[in-house]
Amino acid sequence: MDDRRHSPPSSTRPRHGALASPQRRRLLGAAAGALALTAGTVLARAVAAQAPARVSPPDESAFRRVWTEVDGQRMHARVADHAPGNRTPVVLVHGMALSGTYMMPTAELLAETHPVYVPDLPGFGDSDKPGRVLDVPALADALHAWMAAVDLPRASLLGNSFGCQIIVDFAARYPERVARTVLQGPTTPPEERSWFWQFVRWRQNSPYNPPSMEEIADADYAKTGLVRALRTFQVSLDDAVEDKLPQVQAPSLVVRGSEDPICSQAWAEEVTRRLPRGRLNVIPDVAHTLVYTAAPELVEVSRPFLFEDGPT
Repeated sequence: MDDRRHSPPSSTRPRHGALASPQRRRLLGAAAGALALTAGTVLARAVAAQAPARVSPPDESAFRRVWTEVDGQRMHARVADHAPGNRTPVVLVHGMALSGTYMMPTAELLAETHPVYVPDLPGFGDSDKPGRVLDVPALADALHAWMAAVDLPRASLLGNSFGCQIIVDFAARYPERVARTVLQGPTTPPEERSWFWQFVRWRQNSPYNPPSMEEIADADYAKTGLVRALRTFQVSLDDAVEDKLPQVQAPSLVVRGSEDPICSQAWAEEVTRRLPRGRLNVIPDVAHTLVYTAAPELVEVSRPFLFEDGPT
């Protein structure tokens, strides 16, 4: 039997030495990503160079440092519970491999009107380092146990970046403990949950952070350790936060900086749409780390929302 009639036409055969289609796609994708990284970084640096400095050192004198034993591990927190009136406390939840330190500009302003708690989750900052790396549900469980240990039966939760994923998991499973949520720069759209794309977005966002933010991050990364930081990064990528959003019953405010490359406008709108009681606020001319770089603007939109809960 002559098999030549079953051979593909010569025009469709791969030429000797030519790359197969999947290989070409991977190379083109890598090249496009590299161009996006370079262009985005150059653009962000140009914008950042023209932007005025927004950060003044926070005054932590109103806060005391507290270490609380939770399930055999000590958790560190900064606490300011002297606000007048009887407002619902606000707990700030930090991002990936960081501590509560960079959230202090926001904490300081919120403490004028609310009791404020800024914990370091287990494995990060000045809290103890458990032997295993905690995934998102385990971090939410640790936050729940810590709130019980410090006698916080109910609070509003404000998080940045990866902290939003922890808040969503917490609010979905412990609704009675949550008054309101503020999700600032929630991570991250499903199509970009890869090391490559997150590296691109991180590089695009980095120039928007002042040197003082980079110093805080470097110190926190050193406390976290390389292995825990990298494994926690993978944990963040594995978390399908979109599936949990419809289970969050608390009123929720999504806050995005208009220049945020990590939380896109489309993703912020999708997060808001999936939240049963969600609303969106976009702050112009700022990027991802608003809790540090644009605390007055963040508090300006968050405080009226938090006031809606009224006294405890």
